[in-house]
Amino acid sequence: MAPKSKARRIGGASTPLQSHAALSEIRDSLLETYACNDAMNQLILSDLDSRAWRAQVPGNKGNGRTIAAIFAHLHNSRLVWLKNSAPHMKCPAPVDPDRCTMKQAAAAHRRSAAQCLRMLSDALSAAPNRRVTKFSRGNWTQTWPAGGTMFAYMFAHEAHHRGQILMLAHQVGCRLLHETPGIWHWEKLRKQAGLTTRPR
Repeated sequence: MAPKSKARRIGGASTPLQSHAALSEIRDSLLETYACNDAMNQLILSDLDSRAWRAQVPGNKGNGRTIAAIFAHLHNSRLVWLKNSAPHMKCPAPVDPDRCTMKQAAAAHRRSAAQCLRMLSDALSAAPNRRVTKFSRGNWTQTWPAGGTMFAYMFAHEAHHRGQILMLAHQVGCRLLHETPGIWHWEKLRKQAGLTTRPR
């Protein structure tokens, strides 16, 4: 009789525990996906009309974030994660939401994305001496163990705000990425992120 495979329950379902090789592939896929994350941001910045950068939505009376402020928030949020979850790593400088240019935002995003990818690489490692063992989003909420949920939060946070950026650009009369699959063309995004393999 074949030995029974071990399993754990996730969301009410019994899920077999994965082999080390399978878990390693999942980890690599998550890291590759996060690498594509900033490629999406860079694509938006490269296609964005400069007139939309600080434009206010008609009727908003200056109460909402501009696209510039959202990009600054994304970068500065990454710095909070780095400082609290990986204090041993070098943290890039913050950007001023009221003064940063599109060029400065693009450069800042590249720097913070690279450090966040290094942080995630350690957090998702199976090495016993890994240094990133917790994920802290700041003192406003609870600290989590570093792992897959950390990746999911970081990616979802930026996806949420990318949606806001695309909507705001449309509302101020500047269409974004209307002539290209853009952020949905992941094969192209992977190449821009320096990856040579296909999605898996």
